[in-house]
Amino acid sequence: MKQHIFLYFYFVKFKIIAYYFLIPVFAVLLSRCHVDKPSIRRQIDESMNRWHRDVAELDEQAYFDRMAPDFVFVGTDPSEVWTKEEFRKFSHPFFVKGKTWDFKPLSRNVYVDDSGRYAWFDETLDTWMGVCRGSGVWVKT
Repeated sequence: MKQHIFLYFYFVKFKIIAYYFLIPVFAVLLSRCHVDKPSIRRQIDESMNRWHRDVAELDEQAYFDRMAPDFVFVGTDPSEVWTKEEFRKFSHPFFVKGKTWDFKPLSRNVYVDDSGRYAWFDETLDTWMGVCRGSGVWVKT
């Protein structure tokens, strides 16, 4: 009889541990695994649209503040591979003269990895040069 009581008590004790400890822990872990990719895509899309507007509206500070410190600009010409500071130096005279560029997104694809930490995009842009392409990588910090 004592063995049955002990087993029952052990089973009840395990249920209590499972309900009050293990299940909430697993719920938290699973919730952290869920990545809301549509939301991330929207955030990136909105941020990219704002970035293109910043340069068109001559907001040099906002335009460069949106770039990571290790940002690299890859232009259409093979010689156009610049660090953020090199690109700022190239771009600054256009901001000063009030003659920046106004690239309008025609389409954009945003891809998000399963962790939600990395995303990459490609876009087509309506520019003064005609339709151009852009691409980039986002890292959540």
